[in-house]
Amino acid sequence: MATRAYASGSWVHDTLADALAAAARDTPEREVIVDGPVRLDCATLHDRATRLAGVMLTRMPIGSVVSFMLPNWHEAATIYHAATAAGMVVNPILPSLRDHELAFILADADVRMIFVPGDVGGHDYAAMLQRVTARMPDPPIVIVVRGDPAAGQLGFDALPSRPASVPALDPDAAQMILYTSGTTGRPKGVLHSHNSIHALIQQIGSHWLIDPGSTFLVPSPIAHIGGSIYAFECPVLLGTTAVLMDRWDSDDAVARLTVEHCTHMAGATPFLQAILAAARRADTRLPDLRVFICGGASVSPQLIRTAADYFERAVVTRVYGSTEVPVTTIGAPGDRDRAADTDGRPGIADVTIVDGEIRARGPQMLLGYLHPEDNTDAFDADGYFRTGDLGHWVDGHHLVVTGRAKDIVIRNGENISPKEVEDVLLGHPDISEIAVVGVPDPRTGERACAVIVTDRTPEPDIGDLREFLQASGVAKFKWPEQVAIWDSLPKNDAGKVLKHRIRARLVDADE
Repeated sequence: MATRAYASGSWVHDTLADALAAAARDTPEREVIVDGPVRLDCATLHDRATRLAGVMLTRMPIGSVVSFMLPNWHEAATIYHAATAAGMVVNPILPSLRDHELAFILADADVRMIFVPGDVGGHDYAAMLQRVTARMPDPPIVIVVRGDPAAGQLGFDALPSRPASVPALDPDAAQMILYTSGTTGRPKGVLHSHNSIHALIQQIGSHWLIDPGSTFLVPSPIAHIGGSIYAFECPVLLGTTAVLMDRWDSDDAVARLTVEHCTHMAGATPFLQAILAAARRADTRLPDLRVFICGGASVSPQLIRTAADYFERAVVTRVYGSTEVPVTTIGAPGDRDRAADTDGRPGIADVTIVDGEIRARGPQMLLGYLHPEDNTDAFDADGYFRTGDLGHWVDGHHLVVTGRAKDIVIRNGENISPKEVEDVLLGHPDISEIAVVGVPDPRTGERACAVIVTDRTPEPDIGDLREFLQASGVAKFKWPEQVAIWDSLPKNDAGKVLKHRIRARLVDADE
């Protein structure tokens, strides 16, 4: 597969660090990042990244894991490119995670350095890192961005400036590790190389009407594979500009799309719904918008058709992919019906369906998981990644995703592991049994419902669960939105909880 990837040009012998150095030399004044009043050009980004890479190289060996837990800020671009140039493995972490999840990732990936904000949304990240690292035998270096460091931590702006001679990099080595929720309840570290990401960027550059000078609005979290590639990779490899949003507001998004003449945007269903409503309020059809890519959650055909009709100059299309095989399908940019009714056709990925399950392989797929044991059942004998998603073909070329075989709730484009939440809530003194399932929601794609068996009075309610999860350090986006109290959970003869029956009963109750 690697030989084919090199032969096709999907994989190359250069890296993102080489591309940034070339961009700084050839187009030094071209803007790559816009973050409010801050605008970074190629030369400035390269200079800042190279200097920060020097700091990293004095503090840890090549190949160490460097994390950042930041909103969509321009500093994250500097950190990402610095870690890449220094030969580190960069690990974006969602700022919405809390002590419970953060402690796991820092230990699991053996993180050596982490960048966090001071205070965002009333949450003190420096204090959280103090709590988490105090329990670690070998804690990482903590650097606080746009805030005051706590005792033992460093301030981003006070870091020494160390111009570095960066090392030669292997394009097939791990460049990034991203954590994704799995059915085991334990997040799994997905490894991508310089080349797997390069193949991904080359693919979208070929199919999504991207030219040098195209501008992406990036409201999706940069800790997701989507947000990270639009913010960090495309500006260097495809000559685009990334306009970052650190807080989602649909009216502000429409204003930025207009003022910055943004040509592209990608996001889960709620982003498209909100942009459409805000554009109508502003009485604009966003004439600069050429492409809106919608994926990451269930997408209704009617939403795609309505948006395509309203944004009459834009291609609006569904796509399908995962952290493991990003952009498995490229959508259907040239076919409005297929763009709405299907999840698109494969691009560089080789996709097959076996017993209803979608399986994919290709040059943009993961190297594997951080822990080899997680690879055991993830791939079949032919090297296809087993997505756990169900689907079928339309006309033999376009894929329709019909559901999931694996137990995941996808809300607002975020993957939530029910087992992870269940394992925590089973520690609640008023809960005897629990099953967390996703039920359809027109606004968020799915909502999480906790079905509880209890013998206590009063019965636990949604407030009790949220209070318990908050005290346990579980991120807010994982908290259930609904509670149902049942006498028992449906099970098979082996005692396995039958979640499909639970889900069906809840759906029937909603109708």
